[in-house]
Amino acid sequence: MKLPTFRDEKLLLHALTHRSYANENPGECENNERLEFLGDALLTFLSGEYLYRRHPQMGEDQMTRRRSALVDEKQLAKFATEIALNFKMRLGQGAIREGGYYNPNLLSSTFEAVVGAYYLDNNLDVEKVRDFVEPLFDSVPEDIVVSLSNVDSKNRFQQWVQANPELGSTPPKYVTQQAGGTPHAPEFIATVFVGDKAYGEGKGRSKKDAEKAAAEDALFKLKKRGLI
Repeated sequence: MKLPTFRDEKLLLHALTHRSYANENPGECENNERLEFLGDALLTFLSGEYLYRRHPQMGEDQMTRRRSALVDEKQLAKFATEIALNFKMRLGQGAIREGGYYNPNLLSSTFEAVVGAYYLDNNLDVEKVRDFVEPLFDSVPEDIVVSLSNVDSKNRFQQWVQANPELGSTPPKYVTQQAGGTPHAPEFIATVFVGDKAYGEGKGRSKKDAEKAAAEDALFKLKKRGLI
């Protein structure tokens, strides 16, 4: 795989510009954080759509874990290296001295920014972005899943909370309510909180399934942020 061709080279340069470089070179170029935000949204959608289409028998829990494996920080950093973004990143001297060219967080963020920029460079054509990222998704081994063990997702999330004492001693709380369906086939939606902060949301045909989905969503978001 290689970096796709950009019609607007300035847009690619923008995507490669970390804030450390922009801070050291004021007025030269805006940093890539807004493009990173856009790329993150595109990758979340495209990885979910990819799994839905490629694996018609795969359940929601499996798809959530697999999606995490496709777009977590570590994997996106590998994608960045595969398309040789590492030494193309524009970093400040301090970031370079600290090993920025090998930093998974910087690599994954730059990859997201490049995805966002490529979308803009192709006049918001998501098909072009799909053609770019799907071969990378295909390269990820099928047996890579995000799982600490065979432990239930609610227990895994609780383990994470317990491992972070700064969050306090209160266990995760699930707020669950019926959100549709019929009396014989209701649908529930659950939100998981730690203290007053919502960490994840999920839907299911039972309260238990909705809470599991909320925990999976929380774990997915934590994984994306490099917190687990």
